Amino acid sequence: MSLSHLRSPSLRLAKTPTKIRLLPWQGYGGGTLGRRYVSKNVGMDPMTGEAVRTDSTDIEPSLLTITRTATPRQLPPSSKLLFGRNFSDHMLKIPWTEASGWGVPSIEPFAPLSLLPSATVLHYAQSIFEGLKAYRHADGKVTMFRPDMNMKRMNTSAQRLALPTFNGDGFLECIRQLIALDRHWIPTEPGHSLYIRPTMIGTNGTLGVQPPNEALLFVICSPAGPYYPQGFKPVPLYGTTEFIRAAPGGTGAYKLAANYAPGVVAQKMAAKAGYAQNLWLHGPEHYLTEVGTMNLFVALRGDDGVVELVTPPLDGMILPGVTRDSVLTLARDHISGKKRLPRLPDQLKVTERPITMGEVKAASETGHLVELFGAGTACVITPVEKIGYLGSDVIIPTGEDGMGPLSRPLWTELTGIQTGAIESDWNFLVTK
Repeated sequence: MSLSHLRSPSLRLAKTPTKIRLLPWQGYGGGTLGRRYVSKNVGMDPMTGEAVRTDSTDIEPSLLTITRTATPRQLPPSSKLLFGRNFSDHMLKIPWTEASGWGVPSIEPFAPLSLLPSATVLHYAQSIFEGLKAYRHADGKVTMFRPDMNMKRMNTSAQRLALPTFNGDGFLECIRQLIALDRHWIPTEPGHSLYIRPTMIGTNGTLGVQPPNEALLFVICSPAGPYYPQGFKPVPLYGTTEFIRAAPGGTGAYKLAANYAPGVVAQKMAAKAGYAQNLWLHGPEHYLTEVGTMNLFVALRGDDGVVELVTPPLDGMILPGVTRDSVLTLARDHISGKKRLPRLPDQLKVTERPITMGEVKAASETGHLVELFGAGTACVITPVEKIGYLGSDVIIPTGEDGMGPLSRPLWTELTGIQTGAIESDWNFLVTK
């Protein structure tokens, strides 16, 4: 899906053409792909044969340049991989200015960024990011899981902070080139992946709370091992009533860097009390919102035997997670008969509605609570075993293997798609 309609109206056209070397692009099937993305505003210098930017202000992947590292590094052994500690050889950078729009995309060796001490990102938290993964299939094919969803959400986050928006298709093609170059950084062991972190920051060096007139869009990649290397282990949650993650009219529905730092104190408090994560509650009714940095699902069995899969609605406080949307889609396809999932309950309904801790506690006490789990990019699905709430623990049912009757088949389907064991149009091909 093209996201070009989300371009910022504030971008102004470049006054002079910019020349840059046009690189050959290998397509999905081994042919030339770059021309598919070439803007009508990119021409060719008849004297040099170089690509020439005329008046385009959006991301133009046909202008991408690649500078390979002179000192390539080896992928660490899987046993030594810690999330977010190791990074691949290269990174993608795309500058933006209000005067000229998006500049030339470049893949460069992974290196520190150069920022002025007065850069607005350091003072006013003008920073957004995304998280997605690339997977290596058994046949060697490399794919990304639903990256178009991340492009759409990142543009929405950019609009919320008055950062520049961009053509998601063009940016995604640049990311594809980065992953293809560093594909040897994707571990070959089952359950491993390459975590991809697109980030945008305001970089102009002037103090004052205002829209930035300079920004940098960049992407770094980190090899990641399985979230549960020793098998599934349900986690205990602390029902946080002392702090809130988000509020109506705020920024909870956007993936902003500023949303995450305030949660560290609450996380430390939960850990000190013996719990693995926070369950963010809101309002005097203690509505469930999110689990740590994950979306939340609750399964309840009614007196009629029908299992209701509940998740809080996208009311402006909840982040529209890609895994959340995937779980909802799989469950609804199961119900409609479009694709039945083995072992998922036949009598099932899906509801996006508010749910309180009082309802969860009552369901636990009466035997109507089936399970509760978090869903996110890093873990896919995380089962919960108990919730510390107002001085006592609410016990959550779990299966013998740590998962429940809904989380297990949903996890199996999702990971099967991501690893290529199950065919799906959710997989975006990076390289064969």
